[in-house]
Amino acid sequence: MRHDFAPGTRLPPERDLSETLGVSRGELRKALATLEAEGQVWRHVGKGTFIGSRRVEVMSLSEIDRVTNPAEVMRARLLIEPMLAREAALNATQDHIEAMAACILRTRSAQTWRQYETADNEFHRLIAQATGNRLLLALFDALNAVRRAVVWGALRSGRQRPPDDHHSFAEHDRIAAAIAQRDLSGAAEAMHHHLRAVQKQLIDPKGPTIPRE
Repeated sequence: MRHDFAPGTRLPPERDLSETLGVSRGELRKALATLEAEGQVWRHVGKGTFIGSRRVEVMSLSEIDRVTNPAEVMRARLLIEPMLAREAALNATQDHIEAMAACILRTRSAQTWRQYETADNEFHRLIAQATGNRLLLALFDALNAVRRAVVWGALRSGRQRPPDDHHSFAEHDRIAAAIAQRDLSGAAEAMHHHLRAVQKQLIDPKGPTIPRE
């Protein structure tokens, strides 16, 4: 007996299906386990067995904003951005390197935190762009959108500017220098060090309410 089911169709209960096929429930379960391993069916506890591969539910950025938190965002950045810096050291063009240097100058000359954040954001995005990998750039853009909403969403415009000894100035210099020198491990380490400093500022109760990169 042959039955054709469209993808997403829920199979009948095991008792009914075993009777229809003329096999024991034990034999049926073994067959279903094999089909599941091959990706031909999938099981949802409490709902049944369905034809096809399990559908992956992808959350929108607005949904991610609601379920994540600053600590998770920083952990994700620590896992991803050092790798981006490493790839940038391998693939960056001279135009990328010069653009990074220009961004660093703008962070140092910023007259407000808002101006600083704009230049800083461009610096980090240039690193992702310099990987030459459009998928990695898209991944960075998604992470950065969540970062800005979750961690920096409360940013207020004001007249205060970054101090002359702001930690990120020297850290950005080291990242850019390693990329320009094609130092893959050095670029990754410099980015990791930078993000750890940002993370420390984020979780330090004595630090500012909003971490500044």
